[in-house]
Amino acid sequence: MSTTTRVMRATPEQIWDVLADGWLYPLWVVGATRMREVDDGWPAPGTRLHHSVGTWPLTLDDRTEVEESVPGARLKLNAHAWPAGRADVAITLRPKGADTEVVMEEQAVSGPGALVPRVAQDPLLTWRNVESLRRLAFLVERRATRAA
Repeated sequence: MSTTTRVMRATPEQIWDVLADGWLYPLWVVGATRMREVDDGWPAPGTRLHHSVGTWPLTLDDRTEVEESVPGARLKLNAHAWPAGRADVAITLRPKGADTEVVMEEQAVSGPGALVPRVAQDPLLTWRNVESLRRLAFLVERRATRAA
């Protein structure tokens, strides 16, 4: 399982506000290119984001579903991205003084991506998630600065 950590200059609640806005997903998730729909109640368990992945004109419509949601603390997702397959993604928020440590764990669990040996899979997922957390930090910290 790939584990990526970043400390952000914001509270868990400020980070959660961005995670809870499904329309922002393609702004911080590497690979997601556009949102088609966000289920009412997102990010409650069972709700879905309907997004596209890839670069136009080679985009695929896919979805991400919430498995577990603890507001301000943890979001566990089942991310579908064919043709690669499906991945389990967990985002955990841990207060660190005035900041928050964000931990993203991801593992391919089905499809061709799951056939890639972990020794090769983890560095690719880590690279992707370092960039995703960097983008998330830009969104969150910009909002936190404006609110201050």
